[in-house]
Amino acid sequence: MGEFLNFISNNLADFWTYTGFANATVGHLVMILVGLVFIYLAVAHEFEPMLLIPIGFGMLIGNIPFNMEAGLKVGIYEEGSVLNILYQGVTSGWYPPLIFLGIGAMTDFSALISNPKLMLVGAAAQFGIFGAYMIALALGFDPMQAGAIGIIGGADGPTAIFLSSKLAPNLMGAIAVSAYSYMALVPVIQPPIMKLLTTKKERLIKMKAPRAVSQTEKIIFPILGFLMTAFIVPSGLPLLGMLFFGNLLKESGVTKRLAETARGPLIDIVTILIGVTVGCSTQADQFLRGSSIKIFALGALSFIIATTFGVLFVKFFNLFLKEGNKINPLIGNSGVSAVPDAARVSNHVGLEYDKTNYLLMHAMGPNVAGVIGSAVAAGILLGFLG
Repeated sequence: MGEFLNFISNNLADFWTYTGFANATVGHLVMILVGLVFIYLAVAHEFEPMLLIPIGFGMLIGNIPFNMEAGLKVGIYEEGSVLNILYQGVTSGWYPPLIFLGIGAMTDFSALISNPKLMLVGAAAQFGIFGAYMIALALGFDPMQAGAIGIIGGADGPTAIFLSSKLAPNLMGAIAVSAYSYMALVPVIQPPIMKLLTTKKERLIKMKAPRAVSQTEKIIFPILGFLMTAFIVPSGLPLLGMLFFGNLLKESGVTKRLAETARGPLIDIVTILIGVTVGCSTQADQFLRGSSIKIFALGALSFIIATTFGVLFVKFFNLFLKEGNKINPLIGNSGVSAVPDAARVSNHVGLEYDKTNYLLMHAMGPNVAGVIGSAVAAGILLGFLG
């Protein structure tokens, strides 16, 4: 009987060493709490639930403590584990182009085609990327890390993942979570900046209704857009190619099944995989570092710079436009590529001051230009630093 009790106690002791309770640290508990906050924000406040719920639950999965020496192959950083295999889509950079394929298949470029000068507004917002890049260099990050961090200012999670997987794989978890977090917080961060930088008169500017765009123009645009941008920045080929290809599937009118698959089941599946694996990558021992705090601070700063430059550029541009052709500066924020949330923010703030001033369709121009702009900016950084 005594031997049996010893056997039970020894095995229970061994079992205890494999449990999460025995291996838990304060860091694990902190990251689990962060994951719960993400889920709460998604459910209670509907902040980008399609992103924050997968990322938040991924944080829970990635921060369940286990005995690292047991060779269980359950952690995302353990080679050969299921999570590690799924994570290869992030580390190898092939999830983001698939996301861009879906984005292209659901994006209507009519607002940009009808008013091409709005592309300049989208381009101006990309200053947030290069501003954050310079500040990151000043804080001691090397050029490749600074480039990967700067792309957060584009408010484009897939682009941030694609670029960081090439330039700074060791910082990818923090960069990806930061990018997606600020995408979700667009309605919180941008309105105060927009109101601070504009006058009441400027907020009341009514823009001309966009002209009708023919189907021929919609078909030609992705072909010409791809050729122009890809020849300028070949290093952005995976993102730009899939974005414009997806749009051609949508606009051609003869590939409806492919377009529906790209903007429906395909992008949904990849969003789930990218969200969960990015969340899992926030494993406490890998994520809770001083560099992560700096990355989140720089991400917020780059986002503020992007919004500021977008609004100020419209105010400057209006100096050269005739009365009646002026652009409402409230759409300057939409140059970041958080589609369509940034455009919705422009519209919402505009309606606060004039219930009849609908800016959504106008704001979609720089918003979709921002998607192209962030991919081009990523290509430029990859070309120079990669």
